[in-house]
Amino acid sequence: MVMFFNWALKQPMVDKNVGTYHVIVKALGRRKFFIFMMQVLNDMKLNGIKADLFMLSIVIDSFVHAGHVSKAIQLFGNLDDLGLNRDTEALNVLLSCLCRRAHVGAAASVFNLMKGKVSFNVATYNVVVGGWSMLGKVDEIERVMKEMEVEGFAPDFNMFAFFLEGLGRAGRMDEAVEVFGSLKEKDTATYNAMIFNFISIGDFDGCMKYYNGMLSDNCEPSIDTYTRVITAFLRTRKVADALLIFDEMLRKGDVPPTGTITSFIKQLCSYGPPYAAMMIYKKTS
Repeated sequence: MVMFFNWALKQPMVDKNVGTYHVIVKALGRRKFFIFMMQVLNDMKLNGIKADLFMLSIVIDSFVHAGHVSKAIQLFGNLDDLGLNRDTEALNVLLSCLCRRAHVGAAASVFNLMKGKVSFNVATYNVVVGGWSMLGKVDEIERVMKEMEVEGFAPDFNMFAFFLEGLGRAGRMDEAVEVFGSLKEKDTATYNAMIFNFISIGDFDGCMKYYNGMLSDNCEPSIDTYTRVITAFLRTRKVADALLIFDEMLRKGDVPPTGTITSFIKQLCSYGPPYAAMMIYKKTS
């Protein structure tokens, strides 16, 4: 593979830009060829091609996915080697990669270590709160939200959505309903949080209550809204309900990725005669 990439980069028809290096570095990182990955990054720098934040996310995520969390954090401390600044955006990339791979404790440690060294923004706090939300650590969410307000930042819709989902994962649904009701303004993210909370406990009446409330409040469902609701209906063999939501999604002009549609069809085919599966296939082909 490494020989092929070296050969490809020498070909006149191959663009020698950061986009080409994205592909190469991602492929090497997925296969844990970290020595070669870092060599490619060094060659890129020598060729005068500047790394970007997407490249940083590829490299850090490769290390974190392989369990080399300390290496990922060390890389952030040596961003000069990549020609990048150790600033807010770069920190957010590191925290996002750590939280996405469930290394929330490590992310929180980095977050605390960087206080006063790197400026935070709302997205920085959101990333950490989102990580704690996945684990249902409500006390940690509330602590970070208080720190955020002390620093002069106001929670946004995403922050409240993470808080609501965290309450749901902690089994504190009554509190989630109360917090949602206290919000003066809601958006798709906050409605999604409540919809997903009720899906997680198998309460489809509650799920549809907030789904219909979203529509009444003129909040447009997202692809994620439709996908999660349809998937939940299909898993419990509520095929008619799933098809109604699917049709509504298409009427709004929203078409999910091919992989998502394939998962719908696969689920339907497992039930017996694939009539409903063929309906979805024909409507999206």
